[in-house]
Amino acid sequence: MTEILSKDNVMLNANVGTKEEAIRLTGSVLVEKGYVDESYIEKMLEREALTSTYMGNFVAIPHGTEDSKSFVKESGISIVQVPDGVDFGGGNIVKLLIGIAGKGDEHLDILSKIAIVCSEEENIESLVKANSAEEVLAIFEGVN
Repeated sequence: MTEILSKDNVMLNANVGTKEEAIRLTGSVLVEKGYVDESYIEKMLEREALTSTYMGNFVAIPHGTEDSKSFVKESGISIVQVPDGVDFGGGNIVKLLIGIAGKGDEHLDILSKIAIVCSEEENIESLVKANSAEEVLAIFEGVN
């Protein structure tokens, strides 16, 4: 999983006021690292408007719509930690955003690995409290 997730893709202690800001920040990491075109961020917001990407357990997994594939240059993940949380609506507070850009069907494999990590509450707690990108990566690298 390290080829699509490096410590440069991890942003710790982010402070965002709104769900839109949080998604834009998560998408901007994907843009900066060359995984997607800038237009992908709008597709992430469009996807959020269709159905919330809040997964429970303080986690949201923003990603583009089905028709956003043309904006994906290569598969990648961004992780944004928001220790103070951001409201994703309906009282759903998100402290960890995992942005996904998948080329072809690669995102399905990416999603399954993320689901395994995020299914364990202690992993989420560790990710939210992590003080370094290395700590974050270590939690994801434990998944095969």
